[in-house]
Amino acid sequence: MKHYLDFEKPLAELQRKLDDLRQHPEQHSMGISWEEEIQTLQAKIEEARRQIFTHLTPWQRVQLARHPKRPYTLDYLQKTFTEFEELHGDRMFSDDRAFVGGFAKLGDHRVVVLGTQKGRETKENILRNFGSAHPEGYRKALRLMRLADKFGLPVVTLIDTAGAYPGIGSEERHIGEAIAVNLREMMLLEVPVLTAVIGEGGSGGALGVAVADRVLILENAYYSVISPEGCAAILWKDRAASPKAAAALRITSTDLAALKLVDEVVKEPLGGAHNDHDAAAASLKEALLRNLDEVRSLPVGGRLKARYAKFRAFGRFTEPLRAAA
Repeated sequence: MKHYLDFEKPLAELQRKLDDLRQHPEQHSMGISWEEEIQTLQAKIEEARRQIFTHLTPWQRVQLARHPKRPYTLDYLQKTFTEFEELHGDRMFSDDRAFVGGFAKLGDHRVVVLGTQKGRETKENILRNFGSAHPEGYRKALRLMRLADKFGLPVVTLIDTAGAYPGIGSEERHIGEAIAVNLREMMLLEVPVLTAVIGEGGSGGALGVAVADRVLILENAYYSVISPEGCAAILWKDRAASPKAAAALRITSTDLAALKLVDEVVKEPLGGAHNDHDAAAASLKEALLRNLDEVRSLPVGGRLKARYAKFRAFGRFTEPLRAAA
């Protein structure tokens, strides 16, 4: 069953009429052929879709990033990559199923790919911890990245998480330290590193696998230090202010590109990636291959310096710093 968001309701009504017409053609309007009426409704649906999805608010893009039918990491591993062989465990505590990763091919390139994975139904969400990894997830990711570095394989990370898991067990096993070590070690990887935010890019949980030579983001994904709901609860003391917070945080792909916090926005099919998984996967593959070719052409020393300079350049100031008295 197709899932419609609130702002997609006009599409839902038109689609319902189209489905009814196809199932009961005898009920079509007099004076116009059945085929013509279908074509008219299809044209209306396409125009409505174009009007809706070219004027989305930041909050509506956040809703799209969380769409339950949106392709997840495992979907891209099947459609964007080939020959994926999953590796398990951090060799220290356990295998965190919120992270998946292993060897794969991207086009003709052998790579190590890893990413956060959500579930589509309750049982899978419990298995994947709703895409929020424990410390062992980040340590598994680091183990795979070090393996890639050892064998000279590029690293590709896919991000779709609301954030690292903040529970007691996670804190007891040092979630902050695990993420911090990843930030340091990813800066030193000698192989090319690419990151793509495919859905939610929440806080340090996303950044812990996003220190990369190129950071890409899908058109309707978001990347933020805090969720709009969390920001609204802190600043406005009301989660109902989430749409206002989403706009103030400037977390959409276009805002992030303008702020130079991401390197490229990857176009999605009209209506969002959930409407056409194959087209979304093909678009991501093209962007990853193009950026990988560019990054691979750089010498190791130059690549490391550029990666360091890229993250050091983050931040904007609206007031000049005052000289010390």
